[in-house]
Amino acid sequence: MDAVKAWFQRYFSDPQVVFLAISLLVGLLLVVWFGNLMAPVIASVILAYLLEGLVRQMELWRIPRLAAVTLVFLIFLALLFFLIVAVVPVLVRQVTQLVQQMPIMIDEGQRLLETLPEQYPMIFSEDQLQQFMAGIGDEVTLFRQEVLSRTLSFGVGLLTFMVYVVLMPILVFFMLKDKHAILAWFGRYLPSNRGLAAQVWTEVDEQVGNYVRGKIWEIILVWVVTYITFSLLGLEYAMLMAALTGFSVLIPYIGATVVTVPVAAVAYFQFGLTSEFAYILIAYGVIQFIDGNILVPILFSEVVNLHPVAIIVAILFFGGIWGFWGIFFAIPLATLVQAVLRAWPRQDRPPEPDAAG
Repeated sequence: MDAVKAWFQRYFSDPQVVFLAISLLVGLLLVVWFGNLMAPVIASVILAYLLEGLVRQMELWRIPRLAAVTLVFLIFLALLFFLIVAVVPVLVRQVTQLVQQMPIMIDEGQRLLETLPEQYPMIFSEDQLQQFMAGIGDEVTLFRQEVLSRTLSFGVGLLTFMVYVVLMPILVFFMLKDKHAILAWFGRYLPSNRGLAAQVWTEVDEQVGNYVRGKIWEIILVWVVTYITFSLLGLEYAMLMAALTGFSVLIPYIGATVVTVPVAAVAYFQFGLTSEFAYILIAYGVIQFIDGNILVPILFSEVVNLHPVAIIVAILFFGGIWGFWGIFFAIPLATLVQAVLRAWPRQDRPPEPDAAG
């Protein structure tokens, strides 16, 4: 107990450390408790933060801030309109078609599995196959129930989507336009002695900004290239498979492997074990190779490197808490933790060298 008390007095006697700890705790509690209620506001803050990079670049070109904000906002609206009109309907249609075709694919897969004991009797037995088929049947039942529940809640999801579409652009515009006024208003209620928090924010701002903007560009480029490639090769559900491939880059080391399964399954049930099937898998592998070995080093050359174990742990931890957004921001949040640990005062740090020495 005395050791805990001594540790507490050692670190939390510094008001800057106290402010940093309170800021992190308050931010975490707000997201956990009010994340669902404030989701449009949080999403708008993220979008405004991302678009701020373009606004600042235009300001460096001596374009007035209001004109830069207006131009960037119009580009944002054009992209949003394109997604709603051109991309989302195609994705919805292909998801619906794939769900409708799923029972046929499952039946074909079961017939294929039933031939395994005859072809490979030394590897697969009838009992093993029956147990495996029973497990697949349970999973298919659960999947159909999940699809039914999702279909029944589609109306609520559509209403929520419309609220986002209307409300978020308004919030984004005013957050960009009145950024300095909003930050000044918050600054009036913060303590003046907050140098440690400012140090953490400066490091996180540089790294997270580079990472998130680079990750969005990576998703878009991989999505577009994959869609063009799959369309030229005649793969069904090309837009859906391309979207899955694009978003797979959110989960390093794991996403590409996981998405290989639906891509290979769709290609197999469309082409069978033919050369077209091989071309699809080869093209998918080439895209993943180019992404990992060329595109990622170009886009993320200025991002702090994290150990692969730290990345995987961050994805599992934050993804388990916040789902998709936790996965998306797992690496930025890990970067925040790293910045806090670097800035946190430590007694074992070596003393600064004497200038006279």
